[in-house]
Amino acid sequence: MTQNASSAMSRMLQAHPQIDKSPFDLATLTECIDACFECAQVCTSCADACLGETEHAGHLTHCIRLNSDCADICTTTGRVLVRQTQPEMAVIRAQLQACVAACKACGDECQGHAEKMDMKHCAVCAESCRRCEQACQKMLSRLSA
Repeated sequence: MTQNASSAMSRMLQAHPQIDKSPFDLATLTECIDACFECAQVCTSCADACLGETEHAGHLTHCIRLNSDCADICTTTGRVLVRQTQPEMAVIRAQLQACVAACKACGDECQGHAEKMDMKHCAVCAESCRRCEQACQKMLSRLSA
């Protein structure tokens, strides 16, 4: 996410009338939202790049599936986290756990393609998945504390 979009999100969260009641640390929350939306965009782009790898199309079917699943789960996670009015913590926890699982699976798959097939788009995707996975884990650890 661009710096302007990130600062706009931070300003929006700070302006929310319920932010004082939020169980989340604003910096951690903003970081996680940004990581989720960035990962969704990168995974969507990686799936498209995999489709463009015509000579390896058969080997990339699972990667494309994981990219698509991860993008959808990250988008949903970001959207759930943006909403601050009367959050249901069990739903948020489950969504964060799903995002961690999707990012791990997609990141692992892309990392393998980056290393074994020298696919640079998969390397970028793996990095983004790792950032999002870590940001969601951080949120989960704050929820448990």
